[in-house]
Amino acid sequence: MKTYSANAADAQAAKKWIVIDAEGLVVGRLASLVALRLRGKHRPLYTPHMDTGDFVIVVNAEKVVFTGNKAVKKNYYYHTGFPGGIKERRADKILAGKHPERIVEKAVERMLPEGPLGNKMLTHLMVYKGPNHPHEAQQPVALDIASMNRKNKVSA
Repeated sequence: MKTYSANAADAQAAKKWIVIDAEGLVVGRLASLVALRLRGKHRPLYTPHMDTGDFVIVVNAEKVVFTGNKAVKKNYYYHTGFPGGIKERRADKILAGKHPERIVEKAVERMLPEGPLGNKMLTHLMVYKGPNHPHEAQQPVALDIASMNRKNKVSA
């Protein structure tokens, strides 16, 4: 029996659109499930060197939560390109700022493979800070991550 390897036509035919409401979800748990869907590891069609994953839309990214003290203690670093230009921002400041969706984008990006394949998978991720998205024409299917595990959602 031969090992099955998906080709480009099989991968394109199997792609679906999924919408996830991130309100009250824990960032790391959300990111790991989104990365799994983007890679296509939830399918029997999965092939490591092909993009067999789905398109994922995440809404309400501004309402994600961190567990424990991570919101105050977690720092995101970036470099300006100049000598001594390392900068940092706290997670709670980013969530309260102009682009809170970057928290989810960075968490998912760091769970995907590096290189051209990971970059292509990342283009299939759309994150919006509010409840609306412009992808209604694709008829996305809602995925309820909160009901998969009681730890995925922080109860008030």
